[in-house]
Amino acid sequence: MNSDGFELIYSYTRKQAIEDGVLIDVTEQAKEVGFKVPTAVSDRLYHEYVVPSKEMENSGQSVEGRLHDLLHLAALCARSRWDGSRVYFDVMFQMEEGPKFEEVHVVAIIGAGDDGNPVMTICRPEDE
Repeated sequence: MNSDGFELIYSYTRKQAIEDGVLIDVTEQAKEVGFKVPTAVSDRLYHEYVVPSKEMENSGQSVEGRLHDLLHLAALCARSRWDGSRVYFDVMFQMEEGPKFEEVHVVAIIGAGDDGNPVMTICRPEDE
């Protein structure tokens, strides 16, 4: 039992979430834009928006480019309007040929990882 008198029945660690694919570890790419903490993107944001459709791949879109844009924008927003734990921002993803973009509301959250050290998670607000 903890100090509140509650017994912990189950916990799901960040490491488990990455192993299960619920979070996608993008730490190496995040370092390229200036992040200094382990960084992950939610699977829904990653697979629905960062990974381009085959049509968009044929138009020159790539996971690397879209992920770089997402991380770069997160870094810019974090530097300019960080509130201490999170920052909200919008990202435009080209989803179809031509001027067919989708605006996606995103949040970058910093918190304690499995070992208590800071980690960053980037996701849609409904995926928190």
